[in-house]
Amino acid sequence: MFRCKPTVPPVTGWLEISLDKNIIDYLNTRIDAAISEDDSVKDQLAGHISSSLNLIDKDDFFTNNVLLKCAEQYYQAFSAYPSRNINHASTTNNLVLNDWWVNFQKKHEYNPTHGHGGLYSFVVWMKIPTDSKEQSKLDFLKGLAKSNVSNFEMTYMDTLGDICQYTYDMSPLSEGRMLFFPAKMKHCVYPFYECDEDRITISGNLYFK
Repeated sequence: MFRCKPTVPPVTGWLEISLDKNIIDYLNTRIDAAISEDDSVKDQLAGHISSSLNLIDKDDFFTNNVLLKCAEQYYQAFSAYPSRNINHASTTNNLVLNDWWVNFQKKHEYNPTHGHGGLYSFVVWMKIPTDSKEQSKLDFLKGLAKSNVSNFEMTYMDTLGDICQYTYDMSPLSEGRMLFFPAKMKHCVYPFYECDEDRITISGNLYFK
């Protein structure tokens, strides 16, 4: 006989959040304001997307009610990150939302694999007009073993050094959900087809002051 014990090393992941209606309502008011101001930030982003507009967090409502709480929750869930690099005792008091924008993604457009600046990043799915399962039925995609059409994907390295992907199948059911993750974590958004409605997402970065 012998004894064995499974050991799982600390691995950095991300948070999945379901936002309350009052938060979604606030975000929609910020999107409306961004459309009115029409302050493009397309030249600062990696996305191959027609329109990306700057957002303003009025009275720091989203920062205080969502983002800083997510930062605290993230530390509790993944204490190995970023405690190796910072003293977390005062982290949430020293974080600021420096970049915040809304993407209006049209059919055929996409976001290539990329990371962000800062300490933490996030994405909120506001409007998803397509269903990845239905998109996969398009004629030119038939016969594929796996289609990532219209999906959101995280890329990471496992403990064996292999590059892996974690895919979110996008559909209207994804609306109102948010991912909160380390800014360096690579991610991408695949294109969708045969839909004239925009996919609307919000993203941003938290930095140290």
